[in-house]
Amino acid sequence: MPHKSGFVNIIGNPNVGKSTLMNAMVGEKLSIITSKAQTTRHRIMGIVNGDDFQIVYSDTPGILKPNYKLQEKMMRFVGGAFEDADVMLYITDVVETLDKNQQYIDKLINVDIPVLILVNKIDLTDQETLETLVETWSKILPKAEIIPISALNDFNLDVVLKRILETLPESPPYFPKDSLTDKTERFFVSEIIREKILLNYQKEIPYSVEIEVEEFKDTEKLLRIRALIHVIRPSQKGIIIGHKGQALKKTATEARLDIEAFFSKKVFLEMYVKVSKDWRDKDRPLRNFGY
Repeated sequence: MPHKSGFVNIIGNPNVGKSTLMNAMVGEKLSIITSKAQTTRHRIMGIVNGDDFQIVYSDTPGILKPNYKLQEKMMRFVGGAFEDADVMLYITDVVETLDKNQQYIDKLINVDIPVLILVNKIDLTDQETLETLVETWSKILPKAEIIPISALNDFNLDVVLKRILETLPESPPYFPKDSLTDKTERFFVSEIIREKILLNYQKEIPYSVEIEVEEFKDTEKLLRIRALIHVIRPSQKGIIIGHKGQALKKTATEARLDIEAFFSKKVFLEMYVKVSKDWRDKDRPLRNFGY
């Protein structure tokens, strides 16, 4: 039996369920998930292997109009998803407007690879409305296949997997068969901490934060981690730390528990906060953070 391999790239607007889909298809929580826009900042690969196939999924940031250099870098990850995809998954849902970020819809019309339009969150609508939505998408992208899904409830994801396997090109694997992702352990630590900040802080704070893992020591019985939380202004540092350090302590405890679950090992986590003025608009710190 011939071996199939390929890059299956996931794009879409913010909050439509891209990361939920990615995690469900891979079977591991590789992408952090919150209800806030810009939760995903990087392009994150998740690799699924079978005896005769390898699917390399890529989760990408939600499509937006950039306001600063960090967001410009994020949109380059989305653009890159068009360049190496063997199959494109465009995620929409039952509540977003169809003409949002039309330039990406136009790009999908002109690609020469299989495109699956996945209409997510179908549990939030009725059958008649869903049928109308599917018909509308069929007119917008007549060459694409439209599949209604619920990523959260695993509905129709078996259909999505079947179609991906049918459309993947014949190829040897791109990565070793025991690979799960292209990201490092430090990356996942930083993402877990950033997820807790997204969940615990409001307004501009989560969007002004980047995490730097300064130390990651893996001993036989314990992971020793020191992480630095970069913020833009001194006032944000005070908010992150909170009264008598309680806010930072809460965030660190929640992050430590998730890191322990991720690595199946006890963790000693130290977290500090540093003001790095305007890091979102400076090339050097953006490069250092992997953008």
